[in-house]
Amino acid sequence: MVKLTLRNQQYEVKPGMTLLSSLEKIGVLPESVIAVRNGEMILEDEILKDGDEVKLVAVISGG
Repeated sequence: MVKLTLRNQQYEVKPGMTLLSSLEKIGVLPESVIAVRNGEMILEDEILKDGDEVKLVAVISGG
């Protein structure tokens, strides 16, 4: 399984999905987060592998 963590909430999705499809599955808007795996930012088309742990960092914008 792949673990996605947003704030203190953890989600599990199946490996083989793209980051974009996994975000859609858990109901997170892709433009609202930055995904980090092993200390490096990953893009929406990245394929998630079994055992991956991805931290989702909320993007804050303001004017």
